[in-house]
Amino acid sequence: MINYTNILRQHNLKATPQRLAITDILHVQGHITIESLYEVMVKKFSSISLATIYKNINLMLENSFIQEVKIPHAKSVYEITKESHSHLACEKCGEIQDIIIDLDNILNEVAKTNTFKVNSSDLVLSGICKNCQ
Repeated sequence: MINYTNILRQHNLKATPQRLAITDILHVQGHITIESLYEVMVKKFSSISLATIYKNINLMLENSFIQEVKIPHAKSVYEITKESHSHLACEKCGEIQDIIIDLDNILNEVAKTNTFKVNSSDLVLSGICKNCQ
């Protein structure tokens, strides 16, 4: 198993029991909303508040340990930061899948045809997964 204690410390985060639990849940789930994360966390830490979850998520975001995935017409989900990738989102069941797409050609075209300087890019493709078809 991955040693998330050291990885949290590399991101200037203390490895608290709550952060380790959040990390474990993100590792298992892949992508999760804050509300769903809270439902799992309250089973492990009965006195934990939603505010504590938000505080930890925001701190983990600020330190680039996790990232937010903004899904059109749905609540954002969170995942452990990893190599650059895009997402497929099922419009029926809400499943989120990682996909590797080379966005360099698109970004090069934008640079050629516009004066707009792109600092970041996130791609979420919406559709219907195999199970829901």
